Amino acid sequence: MAMTLSTPARRRLRTLGFLSPWLIGFSVFFGYPLIATVYFSFMHYNQIQRPTFVGLRNWRYVFEQMPLFGPALWNTLWLVVVMVALRVVFGLSLGLLITKIKSGPGLFRTAFYLPYLAPPVAATVAFVFLLNPATGPVNGILSAVGLDGPNWFNDPSWAKPSLVMLALWGIGDLMVIFMAALLDVPKEQYEAAELDGAGAWARFRYVTWPSITPIVMFAVVTGVVQTMQYYTQALVAGKLASGVSIGPGSVIQPGYPDHSTLTVPQLVYSMGFQNFNTGAACVLSLVLFAIAMAVTMLLMRKRSGLLSAED
Repeated sequence: MAMTLSTPARRRLRTLGFLSPWLIGFSVFFGYPLIATVYFSFMHYNQIQRPTFVGLRNWRYVFEQMPLFGPALWNTLWLVVVMVALRVVFGLSLGLLITKIKSGPGLFRTAFYLPYLAPPVAATVAFVFLLNPATGPVNGILSAVGLDGPNWFNDPSWAKPSLVMLALWGIGDLMVIFMAALLDVPKEQYEAAELDGAGAWARFRYVTWPSITPIVMFAVVTGVVQTMQYYTQALVAGKLASGVSIGPGSVIQPGYPDHSTLTVPQLVYSMGFQNFNTGAACVLSLVLFAIAMAVTMLLMRKRSGLLSAED
């Protein structure tokens, strides 16, 4: 006699079948790597010999003996705070500007969006060339008007601001997202606010901002996650500015100048794939993951984040 499943059981199996693609992807691309990272953080593993258990030795090494961990963590958090904040403000400002333009908005939209399409390496190479203190056109223009241009990527105090300028140059992604959110605000609310005598700032504060707050939250959270993984632009800019040739077999030491562009992802790569210290690299990855999760949870909390209690 064939066994028949009850209706609740069939419903659960059907639901599990629909969820299976996500469950498989989550397990393969997030769950297993996270568990493996935690496992190797307690092991001595050089990717050649079998891993051996060393307890908290890797953790003590990272927090007590690794001299570059502090500068890398500071640079990463600095970029998260400054770069994410300025990108959100700049992207929102451009979105507001283009939505208010009466003639030729498509031309301006295309002009501001095109830099975002440039590959990160190519955009960084172009920016380092433009900001070259000796031969770059930016310092040449500043010199022509009587100003002394900074050393940009060759100056530790200007290297991170230069990376922020590069990020603002490719602001097209946030601009488009904010434009879509701004165009979705009901025009009836603006008309009602104007009838009540509200000015431009009052309309933005009481009509525009409450409508686009979820999009601002999305931009901030995704910006934090992306900036915590900041790697390519900082590495390429530092190497090009240092003048060191990059060829086959060359070992790249990131962070030029004076470790001012060194980020935690660069340190993870250096420890794991150049020094073959997989345990320390896993510890750094877990620290980065924990900080990203903590910041994201803080932002997502109602009443203390960007969303109001009603959202």
